[in-house]
Amino acid sequence: MKNLLAAVLLAAVSCGATRNLTFPDGFWFGAGSAAYQVEGAWNTSGKGESIWDRLSHSKQALNPQTETADVAADQYHHYKEDVQGLKKVGFNFYRFSVSWPRVLPKGDLSVINQDGLDYYNNLINELVNNDIVPIVTMYHWDLPQHLQDLGGFANDIIIDYFEDYANLLFTHYGDRVKWWITFNEPLSFVNGYSSTMIAPAVNAPGVGLYLAAHNVLKAHARVYHLYDDHFRSQQRGKVGITLNTEYPMPKTNSEADINATEIYLQFQLGWFAHPIYSSEGDYPAVMKERVANKSRAEGLPRSRLPEFDEHWVKYIRGTHDFYGMNLYTANLISLSNTTADATVPPNSDMGSIIAEQDPSWPYEGLNSFRYTPFAMRKMLKLISDNYNNVSIFITENGWCDHGEINDTMRARFLVNYYAAVLDAIHLDNVNVIGHTTWAFVDTFEWFTYSTRFGLFYVNFTDPARPRTPKFSTTILSSIIKTRKLPEEYLDKE
Repeated sequence: MKNLLAAVLLAAVSCGATRNLTFPDGFWFGAGSAAYQVEGAWNTSGKGESIWDRLSHSKQALNPQTETADVAADQYHHYKEDVQGLKKVGFNFYRFSVSWPRVLPKGDLSVINQDGLDYYNNLINELVNNDIVPIVTMYHWDLPQHLQDLGGFANDIIIDYFEDYANLLFTHYGDRVKWWITFNEPLSFVNGYSSTMIAPAVNAPGVGLYLAAHNVLKAHARVYHLYDDHFRSQQRGKVGITLNTEYPMPKTNSEADINATEIYLQFQLGWFAHPIYSSEGDYPAVMKERVANKSRAEGLPRSRLPEFDEHWVKYIRGTHDFYGMNLYTANLISLSNTTADATVPPNSDMGSIIAEQDPSWPYEGLNSFRYTPFAMRKMLKLISDNYNNVSIFITENGWCDHGEINDTMRARFLVNYYAAVLDAIHLDNVNVIGHTTWAFVDTFEWFTYSTRFGLFYVNFTDPARPRTPKFSTTILSSIIKTRKLPEEYLDKE
């Protein structure tokens, strides 16, 4: 990426009075969630089985202590209460996802579940009636198991099924929903085709994840063009995709670590961003070259990374109205002296590259979610510089702890990450639309409830699933009301 080194070496601005701590007019504040992580009601009112239902229940069968999202925060039955919580904080929008198997139990149009359609219709109406903008993610990892039985995202028929699903959503909700996200974090969920650790747990490293990613990009483009051709003129909404990566920075100033950081970034961010947001389109050149060379060395007749022909390069390029950015932390990137550190693709295709974190960076819930506010400004600038000053919507950013009600560290996190956003806006001229705090209520964090991102504490041992606002909600409410950051929570250095 052309400005990686400049972004890496970007100097931090001084704190305090020299910083502009006021949000520009039109900047949006919101909170987010995902259907599988909060809705519960996993087999209620005609909902079909998802790949995460299947995986969590399979693991529970092996170990009865395994937690599932069968009930989770039970937002399916508490959505009105949650909308009032959003309103009380003062949020402008709520980002949530539709459960594909809740509206289409088999994934295709052979069975349309009216109860599922009604649930989201009611949620959207409740939001709109309370002056909260609905932002809808079409796919947040809960693929209908029926479609996975056909190969899931590794089978290109998924492109047609996803387009049919999107058409259903546009038709039923597009009169009120004006912001659409096709996929959340494909970098994360395609690993379900390379590992048994996440759904759908297809252990096909080096092949499955590349096939899945290829079809995700095609499916995203198909839905963007569907909206462009049949819905945009009347509904006048926007369609984008949400991409994630930690901010990568060289561990040292050595040329080897700087080059390793560039390669890492292309395999993480460029894999999905370059085909959609770059002027050239297609996968990054270094990614194509490295996977092809590694495949050839393995004796394969072709690259494990599928190729886009000229039609698909043009068809995918430019299919966005905004860039959805999920960011939590930073990574230190270095070149290893041993191949043992990178044995599983795409890591092995990158080469012997290590991604790690500075142990001095604070954390509470998970040590991989460390406090690095500098990463926010730098990643925003990197994306803006490399992708033509695209409008960026921060679609996830938040703090993980163990459920503290007096969550002062979450308040510090939000204020200082917000300050980094304002530095990007005021000093770097980055076009940032808004910020989504992850998450609104405590969520099921993919096999566990022990780590919590929520602004509202959920008592998961109480069948009523009561919500309790955490301290951070008072800070957020004040920020939203005044549109300024409280200086007492800003880091001094």
